[in-house]
Amino acid sequence: MPVTSCLPLRGSARDWWRSAVVYQVYVRSFADSDGDGIGDLDGVRQRLPYLRSLGVDALWLNPFYPSPQHDHGYDVADYRGVHPEYGTLESFDRLIRDAHRLDLRVIVDVVPNHCSIEHPWFTAALAAGPGSPERARFHFADGHGDQPPNNWRSIFGGSAWERVPDGQWYLHTFAAEQPDFNWRHRDVAAAFEEVLRFWFDRGADGLRIDVAHGLHKAEGLPDHEHADHDELTGDPINPHAWNQPEVHEVWRSWRAIAEEYTQRTGRERVLVGEVGLLDTEQLARYQRPDELHQTFFFEFLRAEWDDRSLYDVIDRGLETIAGSGSSVAWVLNNHDMPRSVTRYAGGAPGAGPGDLELGVARARAAALLMLALPGSAYLYQGEELGLPEVTDLPEHLLTDPMFHRTGGVRRGRDGCRVPLPWRAEHDSFGFSPDGGSGTTWLPQPDWFADHAADLLLGSGDSMLHLYREALSLRHRIPVLGSGELRWLPTEPGVLAFTRGDGFACAVNCSPRPVCNPVDGTLLLASDAEAGEKLPSNSAVWTLLEGEA
Repeated sequence: MPVTSCLPLRGSARDWWRSAVVYQVYVRSFADSDGDGIGDLDGVRQRLPYLRSLGVDALWLNPFYPSPQHDHGYDVADYRGVHPEYGTLESFDRLIRDAHRLDLRVIVDVVPNHCSIEHPWFTAALAAGPGSPERARFHFADGHGDQPPNNWRSIFGGSAWERVPDGQWYLHTFAAEQPDFNWRHRDVAAAFEEVLRFWFDRGADGLRIDVAHGLHKAEGLPDHEHADHDELTGDPINPHAWNQPEVHEVWRSWRAIAEEYTQRTGRERVLVGEVGLLDTEQLARYQRPDELHQTFFFEFLRAEWDDRSLYDVIDRGLETIAGSGSSVAWVLNNHDMPRSVTRYAGGAPGAGPGDLELGVARARAAALLMLALPGSAYLYQGEELGLPEVTDLPEHLLTDPMFHRTGGVRRGRDGCRVPLPWRAEHDSFGFSPDGGSGTTWLPQPDWFADHAADLLLGSGDSMLHLYREALSLRHRIPVLGSGELRWLPTEPGVLAFTRGDGFACAVNCSPRPVCNPVDGTLLLASDAEAGEKLPSNSAVWTLLEGEA
């Protein structure tokens, strides 16, 4: 039976998302309950006490729908089911029930831009032929001789068009196994409104929306002047495929549904968009009061580790996103980007880990910076374990379609998706139960043992301990939920700000120790040597004098 629980959850019924800390669960790689080497919903449910003790407010589940797994779930064959590898609808219901009992909200990933080639609508479109009503739900078009209808490139590399046996082509912004819906067709909008209601009826507290800027395409599908740039970088700059004005009508209709459930149940349903736009002014328009509640602020993730870059990005986020009436959703890691430890270390997939000691120091400081900022924070699984990217996965084991479609030019995202280490002294590091196959769907390197959760729980200076302490303080210090940010004067290389009247954060991005610009009682530090001086690449939280 669907879950319709109205259990009281931490924080006010409305606006809980504004300062929430949300933990992203890549289900396939989080925890395996049945020993097949693949994570599943029951594995997530078994680890809910861990997430509760970590101190997060909600979890976001990456797609777990029936799918041929050409893009590990982002090619959806059925939007109202569960892939057998991940469990059943009853598994989801149990997860929702237990999460709510532990005061955790659950956000479900929805993929409205495209589906799978195995979706019933698409198989019907292939069978129906050119000009059919079934094909009108997608972007089918005639080409120019042997050439596709236009010059658009896939974000995963290669043409954005695939030819079918009868000679027509269909549009796929990502892999060829992910045909784009035609959102100008009324059936598409109606179907997804039913999808929203289905998951809200089962107790989901919100939706994370994939490619929220991409649904509508420009009429006539004209050529893109800078198509070659798209293929080389994957940057979403195609003005004909992204950010069409009509997409805002979709979010207004979805927001109305979310508000309907909020009013009826007393629990706010939240819409969080993945909007990959480079212009923050345009990004802010998605978060108007009658559209999405939030969008991820990816500029923070992309920022260089220096005080000027971080200052500019934070200021821009607060001025544009918060200025729209929303709050900034800060993010340092996700399932699509190399892990922050490796990014800050100068490493990269296929190029090596870089200077990991440097990367860890910066990642620890960045965590305290992010968790001190006004707004919400989205953590990616394993971030709290200090996991670096696995940069040396053998090429024959890589599964990301990005790697294969670019002929290996782009290594893809597998390195941040390796199954998590839970117990240092167990097979598969506790990812699978004892007696399981012992083979995880992506191989775990031996050094994962050093990052196992059980090992880190016993270490007072571990990354896990740092996150637990920071999240505990975040709940206990009221101004971290509501206080405005005010920048403090500092020497070059250093950032410092207050939140409200009683809290301050300082970050030393420079390569040298500096004097701590804030006087007060030290609450938390990313480096054990921090005090009157801030070591290089460190951050501190301080209770200001008079507030102790």
